[in-house]
Amino acid sequence: MAKLLTFLGKGGTGRTTVTIAAAKQLANLGSRVLLVGGDPSPAFGLQLGLTPDREPQEIAANLSVVQLQGTALLEQGWEDLKKFEAEYLKSPTLKNVYGQELGILPGMDSALALYAIREYRERGKYDIIIYDGSGDLTTLRMLGTPEIFSWYIRRFRQIFQESDLGKAISPFIQPVTSAIFNTSWTADDFGTEPRSNNMLQEAQEAMADPKQVAAYLVTDRSPTAIATAKYLWGSAQQIGLTVGGVLLNRSNLQEDIKQEFTPLPVTSLPTLANNNWQPLIDALPNFRQGDTAPKPITVDIAKSQVKVFLPGFAKKDVKLTQYGPEITVEAGNQRRNILLPTQLRGRSVKGAKFSEGYLIITL
Repeated sequence: MAKLLTFLGKGGTGRTTVTIAAAKQLANLGSRVLLVGGDPSPAFGLQLGLTPDREPQEIAANLSVVQLQGTALLEQGWEDLKKFEAEYLKSPTLKNVYGQELGILPGMDSALALYAIREYRERGKYDIIIYDGSGDLTTLRMLGTPEIFSWYIRRFRQIFQESDLGKAISPFIQPVTSAIFNTSWTADDFGTEPRSNNMLQEAQEAMADPKQVAAYLVTDRSPTAIATAKYLWGSAQQIGLTVGGVLLNRSNLQEDIKQEFTPLPVTSLPTLANNNWQPLIDALPNFRQGDTAPKPITVDIAKSQVKVFLPGFAKKDVKLTQYGPEITVEAGNQRRNILLPTQLRGRSVKGAKFSEGYLIITL
């Protein structure tokens, strides 16, 4: 399955330019690359020097490009949803509602983009998919959707089962679903249809594997760009996304920048001039080396410890709470719910400390 690569950073740092250069570099090295533009405006095409289509088109050897359009994705997603419903309902209710009628609600673009990227990955036509999104918290929350959605299913399923309503209707779920659906569910299965559950699980596993999903930070020497990059670095850890390195665009590398992003490698990039991409392409790092970056989370069963890597944050920025078998870490306007491994469940948090960018939790 294709590796997903994306770039994070403040607007105006040349993030899209670096993204395009990375796509060209990897294609030149022989990887089959799909460059996905998340911005539906003409800006993406202008930087490419062409007009991308809503379907992937090859623009050079090993390099294809597609520009996501929310309306087209919504139509396709709606048709897939109707097919999904028809598999389980004898009398589908959505068949008379058409995708062309639907409007795009706030936040829907991100979910549709994530679904499209998943479809492209599963086609098997590409080795690497490079996503050029907003490069900020919106991109991170899009990539973190599977884990967040899994939590909602898990948490509210438990609440439903323990409620008086859940206990009252539990004996009737199996016979009712047998009569109405083409399947048979029990109360334990309610809300956990195998296909959707497997999709979420696969997406979470991919996010935790830097060989499948990774990001790079793009910044220049301005204090605001550096602060934003550090903030996004820490925020990326909250969704389990590995950040492989820093790309210092249009600037010469100096020791102070290295120290800001230790232990990540920092690569200095030249300015794109006269549409000559080669110097920029030649300066890019080997993106396959991101596998050695610090892991967002590590669990030491023997020491009864959970270590969460949160660079860019201080102790005062982090809040820790525990609910049953889960620990919730709040940092960077995001929350991450960590489901403890079986060996550590049932234990309460004994202590926590913040040291060298790590939140170390002892159970």
